[in-house]
Amino acid sequence: MSNPTFFGHPRGLATLFFTEMWERFTFYGMRSLLVLFMTAAVVGGNPGLGLTEGEANAIYGLYLSCVYLFSLPGGWVADRLTGQRNAVIAGGTIIALGNFLLATGNRTLFFLGLVVIVLGVGLLKPNISAMVGKLYDGLPSGQRDAGFSIFYMGINVGAVMAPLLVGTIGEKISWQVGFAGAGVLMLLGLVQFHVMRATLPPSADDASAKTPAERRSAWTALGVGLGLFAALVAAAALGLFDLEPVALAEKVGVAIVIIAAFFFGYVFLFGKLSADEAKRVSVILVLFFGAATFFMGFELAGSTFNLFARDFTDRSAFGSFFSDGQHPASWYQSLNPLFVVAFSPVFAALWVQLGRRNLEPSIPAKFALGLIQMGLGFVVIAWAADIVVTGGAGTKVLPVWLLLTYLLHTFGELCLSPIGLSAVTKLAPPRFVSQMMGTWFAGTALGNLLSGLIAGHLGADDIASAPHRYLMIFALALTLGLLMAIMAKPIKRLMGNVR
Repeated sequence: MSNPTFFGHPRGLATLFFTEMWERFTFYGMRSLLVLFMTAAVVGGNPGLGLTEGEANAIYGLYLSCVYLFSLPGGWVADRLTGQRNAVIAGGTIIALGNFLLATGNRTLFFLGLVVIVLGVGLLKPNISAMVGKLYDGLPSGQRDAGFSIFYMGINVGAVMAPLLVGTIGEKISWQVGFAGAGVLMLLGLVQFHVMRATLPPSADDASAKTPAERRSAWTALGVGLGLFAALVAAAALGLFDLEPVALAEKVGVAIVIIAAFFFGYVFLFGKLSADEAKRVSVILVLFFGAATFFMGFELAGSTFNLFARDFTDRSAFGSFFSDGQHPASWYQSLNPLFVVAFSPVFAALWVQLGRRNLEPSIPAKFALGLIQMGLGFVVIAWAADIVVTGGAGTKVLPVWLLLTYLLHTFGELCLSPIGLSAVTKLAPPRFVSQMMGTWFAGTALGNLLSGLIAGHLGADDIASAPHRYLMIFALALTLGLLMAIMAKPIKRLMGNVR
């Protein structure tokens, strides 16, 4: 490694760190407002869409799942046509445009803005992560994991700031101004990326379609895909098929499983994998299901937990600063990223130190720890919900319940999410690295979709059943976590010399 200048890591990590920070500021800013805006009354000083909690949560899950699902074609575009650097620039520009559409205040343009953001994040997200992996080619595994943990901290610096700024503006002043502010910050991130682009490896511009015939074929395929997608969006806008959110979410869930099965089947059957590559891709498939389960529970933060903060949490602290005597519910969306910022360096140092002593847990063992800790967070929130149920109408709990839930979920996230990102870049065959990164986000997509469907049964209208349902999620996470721990050694053998 030459001239390390960013916490002892390649300079390009700083470029990607800050770009991802501003992109995540944009993403988490609008995410903190999304369900609150959609469930807000259509009348009043700051009107929303007036949707039911079930509808809003299903749309939220659909949106997040599509954001991550579109990482698959986004990875393909970079691998075949544009290279990762150009894909990030295009993706960021599209994201900013989508946020400005949200800010128009027009219902149709709001939903179109969500679709546009899906396309932008699908281009940017897998490719910026893949570029982080390229910075560590030939470097030790522990160094790579530490680099991804620092990169993950950059994600969460933006995510800490966004709910405090965008959330406050959106809830207390105007939803539309909040969405517009998120778009402006994405443009700032793009300027920073352009200025620091020389620090990135030249391979970030590589694309596998080299000959004119290959490029024509790839561009044709992309044009057909975009045309079909545009036709689908137009048909939906014209009301040519049913857009009932819950039913649509269920169908998309089935579609995600089919797409993932098709992609993995294609790679195994036609990807010309060596025996070692096939074993490693099978590990990525296992991680896909681990990610789906984890994010099914984790992503309730932006839906159920957000509404729990609004309806059942005492928000009188700092209430004197606001006309309604309560601080914004969206502030609690900063807890998880704040804990990530605080504890990412601790976990990064821990993995490096354990690695030096040959004591570092394997990737599947870290996944097991992540799932179990996520499950324990649901024991805490189930207890809080039980207090609300037994206390009767108007009962609210102290913020410490959400704080502890988010802390446990954060520890689980730090054991699983940055490790999963790093693992995919190490395990994937080089010619499939961006597309394999897309499969990681497809697992996240499936989890987010399931989260939205589950959240529809955990709102204010069904709080009585919430404790039981939270404990069911705990039982599922605990079971899968223990299974992953038991299978850690066989999975590790499939990984070969990858650590």
